[in-house]
Amino acid sequence: MARADYPVIRTIPTRWSDNDAYGHVNNVVYYSWFDTAVNALLVEWGLLDIQAGTPIGLVVETGCLYHRSVAFPEIVEVGIRIGTIGTSSVRWELAIFTGGHEAPAATGFFVHVYVDRTTRRPTAVPDAWRARLETLVV
Repeated sequence: MARADYPVIRTIPTRWSDNDAYGHVNNVVYYSWFDTAVNALLVEWGLLDIQAGTPIGLVVETGCLYHRSVAFPEIVEVGIRIGTIGTSSVRWELAIFTGGHEAPAATGFFVHVYVDRTTRRPTAVPDAWRARLETLVV
């Protein structure tokens, strides 16, 4: 996989606190980068209102493969694409790239199930969302 395989790339700087005792970014930080990149994109596109909007996405499955270490002070680029859009779910596929490398340092995914904010019951991905998200399906 390469950067060109991801329609959207978002840049996130590593922080000193991201490194663990072994001198590289701890695995939990990768999931934070995935979540930050996707939610920032949804907010930027006007699809997600964090405080009051509905639906909201709940993560029901995640996974990550680590291909090489990343360490502070590297800048990471998070590649974003969508594998599938279901009736009420989206499978986000992500990759972590760093400068000087065409191959990703990590690849991962998570599945959002969209639910009503109040009832927490699954709800269909809104048509306006679907139209925008389909631009990321590969």
